[in-house]
Amino acid sequence: MAHGPGAPVVVDGGRAELAVMWGGFPALGVGAGWLLALGAGWLAEQRWAPWRGLFELVADLPDPTAAAAGAALGALGGLAVAAVGTAERLAVTVDRERVRLRRHGADQEVPRRVVRAVFVDRKDLVLLGSDGSELARQKSDLAAGRLREAFRSHGWPWTDTDPHADAYRRWVPGLPGLPVGADALLRARQRALDADRGGEARELRAELARCGVVVRDTGRRQYWRSTASAPGPGEDRTSPEPEGGDR
Repeated sequence: MAHGPGAPVVVDGGRAELAVMWGGFPALGVGAGWLLALGAGWLAEQRWAPWRGLFELVADLPDPTAAAAGAALGALGGLAVAAVGTAERLAVTVDRERVRLRRHGADQEVPRRVVRAVFVDRKDLVLLGSDGSELARQKSDLAAGRLREAFRSHGWPWTDTDPHADAYRRWVPGLPGLPVGADALLRARQRALDADRGGEARELRAELARCGVVVRDTGRRQYWRSTASAPGPGEDRTSPEPEGGDR
């Protein structure tokens, strides 16, 4: 974190997290690859084992060569996991005027003047607007205590719970009370969640926000609530698509 009165505060995983990812994952990969190479002959004989043909090829190699190849492949796999983990890291920079959320090399900025509440919903950092709409929802493993300290140190409206938690209702197909078009979007989003299509689920979350509907997931179950500016039955609303959102 940065220090000094008024200085921006940065909350991220820090160098220790990077060291674990870029040192630990490749090391685990080396060990796992070496063990798989040693057991390649046995695995090639098991009908349940995937890639039996590959294990047969490895089993036919001389022991030192097979072990070295397994360790090298494991290290590459560990490096790939570390690269994905690094890209997925969320960095939060807070000052008195705005917050910047950085992930995958892309920034999302939210000005302080439009934010009514900031809180952590399980592992999601959430910023709400004055009408209850979600201005940002970003998944992270950052400690809630560190985020709370960062936002409160600059006077942001941090709350320890979702102020609209009691307004959510379990979505059931055909449920009355939803704005026009929202039920179809929730049906499509449920299919995306069931098929683990995270990108599509995020896009549909944004479309629902345009209808004045906020979605909260519990496992694969969807819960919803309306914002203060949600259109009534038979009405439609066109507004700029909200930024961000993790799921």
